[in-house]
Amino acid sequence: MNIVISTDKAPGAIGPYSQAIKAGNTLYISGQIPANPATGKIVEGITAQTEQVMKNIEAILDEAGYSFSDVVKSTCLLSDMKNFAAMNEVYGSRYQTNPPARAAFAVKELPLGVLVEIETIAVK
Repeated sequence: MNIVISTDKAPGAIGPYSQAIKAGNTLYISGQIPANPATGKIVEGITAQTEQVMKNIEAILDEAGYSFSDVVKSTCLLSDMKNFAAMNEVYGSRYQTNPPARAAFAVKELPLGVLVEIETIAVK
């Protein structure tokens, strides 16, 4: 049985998808963009955007009873690979030991013109 996970501490879905789905012991978090859930505004700059994305992911993990230590896979989408180092520094601060498997690549365009989007899979 799949369980929909939702929190107002992360941006609401802007389309026909859930913030996250828990299937068994696995949590699938939809790609998070750097929207501040309190204001709906997009923060500026790759460092601030990545920090907001990680805060959004953390809020969803918390709501589902998970933590960054439960994350097994991330997919990082960037609007430009020139932003990789700055994104990686913020991302790495959350995974200082036993980081998850990860893919990171540039795409042509991201929703709302953001610089980064990250989707996450966690397992208990």
